Amino acid sequence: MTKKAILAVSFGTTYPETREKTIGATEKALGKAFPDYDVFRAFTSKIVRRRIQEKENLTIDDPATALKKLAAQGYEEVVVQSLHIIPGIEYGIVKQVVADYQDQFKLLQCTQPLLDTFEDFQQMTDFLKKQSAYLPSGKAILWMGHGTAHSAFTTYACLDHMLMGTKSYVGAVESYPDIEDELKRLEHAGISKVFMQPLMMVAGNHAHNDMASDEPDSWKSILKDHGIVAHPVLKGLGEYPEIQQMFVEKLTTTLKGGEIDG
Repeated sequence: MTKKAILAVSFGTTYPETREKTIGATEKALGKAFPDYDVFRAFTSKIVRRRIQEKENLTIDDPATALKKLAAQGYEEVVVQSLHIIPGIEYGIVKQVVADYQDQFKLLQCTQPLLDTFEDFQQMTDFLKKQSAYLPSGKAILWMGHGTAHSAFTTYACLDHMLMGTKSYVGAVESYPDIEDELKRLEHAGISKVFMQPLMMVAGNHAHNDMASDEPDSWKSILKDHGIVAHPVLKGLGEYPEIQQMFVEKLTTTLKGGEIDG
């Protein structure tokens, strides 16, 4: 019988609680949807892996090490499930590793990240709209994306534009559109209270520090300084069943011979 595995790869997080509510929950959803596959985990962030090892005495493999182990354990068919949101730098790392290990398996495939096709963007904007649909006038949700130096930074601006006229807004902590751009839009719309949420797989460092902290340069403080009440919601995208299902659909497409990388 052919041994099959799903290697779920994400940036990772040092926050154990959100790790299991998001990454862990998505891995369980994948395992339930594909019972013939064993599910394994890998993180692309070296810093995250090192800090988890130091604080929790827990070893989490990088993608290359994980694939080496799967090959040694006799797995012949492996699909690398990207749990990244955009096709940015971290996803590029995953694609390269998959290319490097093609000769180690009978079949090695890689899924696309969450936001890749126009249909993905439509599905995501529908999801974001639903989260703010019942908010009263003067209130909105501001989603914090990570941002990237990669050309995929346009993902956030695209989502923000597609959400025009709704009560959902998208900014990025490390690229465009930044908090100042979103602040102008919020003020123009007469928004007095904002629920801030991470547009990231997890509610990790950026969500806790750059979004929700009382530091003067956090999004919460900047909004407060401009007369907008900012309420942090520390809930990563991976907690939502709808997002988990989007990843399941990505894997389904790959296994059926749809869009494949690697």
